[in-house]
Amino acid sequence: MSPLHRSGTASTDVEEPGSDTGLNEPRTPQRHPSRSRARLTRVPWWIGLPGAVAVLVALLLLAGRLSLLPGLGDIFGERTHDRSGPALLKSIQDMSRYEAASGSFQVVVDLDKDARFLPDSVRGSRTLYVGVGSVSAGVDLGSVGKSAVTVNDDRTRATLRLPHASLGRPALDADHSYTVSKQRGLFDRLGDFFSDNPADEHQVNKLAVEHIAKAAKESGLTAQAEKNTTSMLRGLLRSLGFTDVTVHYGAAAR
Repeated sequence: MSPLHRSGTASTDVEEPGSDTGLNEPRTPQRHPSRSRARLTRVPWWIGLPGAVAVLVALLLLAGRLSLLPGLGDIFGERTHDRSGPALLKSIQDMSRYEAASGSFQVVVDLDKDARFLPDSVRGSRTLYVGVGSVSAGVDLGSVGKSAVTVNDDRTRATLRLPHASLGRPALDADHSYTVSKQRGLFDRLGDFFSDNPADEHQVNKLAVEHIAKAAKESGLTAQAEKNTTSMLRGLLRSLGFTDVTVHYGAAAR
C-alpha cells in the first residue's frame, strides 16, 4: 500500500526553519522610487556657467578699478571711433575786414520753464549753463574807395576816412562751455527718454550767444578796434615815408 493510503491524508511539504529556502538570508531594504530618481539626477555643468562668468567679470573689473593687476583697466575700456565723412567746401569768401580786437566773455544762463497749474516736479525744467565765447571787432577796409584816402603833393601827409568798427558774430567755445545742472519734472524726463535727442541744449546755447553779443556791445570793444586799426595804418604808412597820418572814422568815402 502506498504512503498516501496509509496515512489517509494528503501529505503536505512543510519547510522547516533553517532550511535552504532563503528565509534566513538578510533582506535588502527597498528604496523609494522618487528618492532613487532624485539621487540619480545630476545638474548639468553648464547651468552654473553664466553665474561663474559674471563673477569672473566682476572680479576683473574690480581688480582693474583698484589697479591690482597692471594693464587690466584697458581691457573693458570704451573705445571711440570717428566714422565721419570728409568735410566739404561749400563756399569761399574774400576777406577785406581787418580784425583789430577780440574779447572773451563768459555768461551763466539760468533757463527756467514751468507750466500753469502744475508743480515743477511734474512738469517743468531748470537749466544752469555756463557759456564761454569770443567776439571780434574789426574795420571793413573793402568798403573804402579811392576818395577816402587823401595824400599831399610831396607824399608826406595822408588822411584816411574809414567806417566805424563793427562786431562779429559771437563764437561759442564748446570745449569750455558746460551744463552745471539740469532739473526736470516727471513729464520732461519721460519726454527725454523717448526723444532721439534728450540732451539738446540748442536753446541755452542760443541764449548764451545773445547775452555775449549784448555784453560785447557794452564793452567798448569797437573803440579798441578803431584804436588798433589806427596804430596799424600809421605804422604801415610811416614805413612808406609818410610822416603825418590822420585817420577818421565815420561814413566811408567812395
